[in-house]
Amino acid sequence: MPQQAHPVVIQGGMGIAVSSWGLAREVSRAGQLGVVSGTALDGVVARVLQDGDRGGHVRRALAHFPSPALAKRVFDTYYLEGGRPRVPLPSAPHADDQPVPRGDQAFRDRQLRRWLAKEGHTGVVGINFLEKVQTATLSAALGAMLADVDYVLMGAGIPKEIPRMLTEFAAGRPGKLTIDVDNSTKAYHAVLDPAEVLGDDLPPMNRPQFLAIISLHVLGAYLNRDAEIRPDGFVVEGPLAGGHSAPPRGKMILDEEGQPIYSVKDEADLAKMVDIGLPFWMAGAYSTPEKVAAAVAAGAKGVQCGTLFAMASTSGLRPDLRERLLKGLRDDTLKIKNDALASPTGFPFKVAELDDTLSRQDKYLARERICDLGYLRTPAERPDGKVVYKCASEPIHMYVKKGGEEQNTNGRKCLCNALMANIGLSQVRRDGYVEEPAVTLGQDLEGVRLMLAAHAEGWTGLQAVEWLMSEVEPGYTASDKLDVKVPALV
Repeated sequence: MPQQAHPVVIQGGMGIAVSSWGLAREVSRAGQLGVVSGTALDGVVARVLQDGDRGGHVRRALAHFPSPALAKRVFDTYYLEGGRPRVPLPSAPHADDQPVPRGDQAFRDRQLRRWLAKEGHTGVVGINFLEKVQTATLSAALGAMLADVDYVLMGAGIPKEIPRMLTEFAAGRPGKLTIDVDNSTKAYHAVLDPAEVLGDDLPPMNRPQFLAIISLHVLGAYLNRDAEIRPDGFVVEGPLAGGHSAPPRGKMILDEEGQPIYSVKDEADLAKMVDIGLPFWMAGAYSTPEKVAAAVAAGAKGVQCGTLFAMASTSGLRPDLRERLLKGLRDDTLKIKNDALASPTGFPFKVAELDDTLSRQDKYLARERICDLGYLRTPAERPDGKVVYKCASEPIHMYVKKGGEEQNTNGRKCLCNALMANIGLSQVRRDGYVEEPAVTLGQDLEGVRLMLAAHAEGWTGLQAVEWLMSEVEPGYTASDKLDVKVPALV
């Protein structure tokens, strides 16, 4: 497949390592944009090394890290020859008790996974971040740039400081981000200087393209108004997309199943997106060849698709979970709930309703409330000026002590541990409890149903790319036609 000036298909950055380096590499080699999830990759790398690094992939990437001393520190800290026994994993790094980046650990581990995704081909590779996870962004972005990542994508917030950060890092200068701190009486900033961390080992770096993931044209127009905050393009994600999604505009109203109710106010105006003048891709109900072609004809460069790739045999999802999802599709029993309460972030979060997972209320209630990974924690300033981290899924008394309101803990689930379990890296507690998964998919299942009809035993990422591109003419570029009916987002 010939390389496009812009990719037509973006494989979404899903969960924790569901959009794995192997899947991203496969999609990129097919001429489209493979994306690695940037969430919690320091923990993923640590646990893979603790499990013996089967296949030697992390060790191979470590050998190419620009600072041998830092690479050796990672290896010596986490690698267990032959893998761990079935005992609790040593703690992987997470945010400190101050709103600043941890430093070298996070950017090393992002660099390793991006290096693996780019190994052996010249296709484009991206990395996906959550704006909500602010304290990890500087180190994660630097790590991705060390691996020569081509695109950075970010959603779950308003990522207006990312363009400047990427520009500064590419010039070898310090990057800076404002950190949102609840109840703050002053401004908090995180700064990371590549030269200070790597010294003489700092190589030249290219600036990646930055795509802001948004839900409405209004935010696109806002980000486009000033060169300082302007992205290089947008992913316009509707409420049917998997993982976290934007809440409805206005007051949140829930249906009888506890799902947010969206309306036409939550649909992006594609004509206004075209008028902005920056490249954009549609997401959240664009999982068939016909919808890809319709999006392109309406003025988009293409689409971002997650669920179709999450269920591919080459994703990082646990094989047994994938088989149960496929069985649910075959039986027409698979249901995805947009849970308004599940995520500690406060954003609605899609959860596949599967037995023996945390989607079951009895399973959720049986789990001891504990927050030991902390990727979704929120910094808050106490009356004495000290900054603490709170999470609505941690023990209630601890959350309240840190200034949280008890009502905000209702229904919250530990997504950090659940998403680790989705990829086979469950924590094992000292009492023998094994952390349970909570699978996230999009609510638009049309594409996966059609793929299953054509591939009864499942499909690869390459087959998903070829199918999505089958209605797009070779060399086809976005036109200015806006009379093509595109799928509704609600």
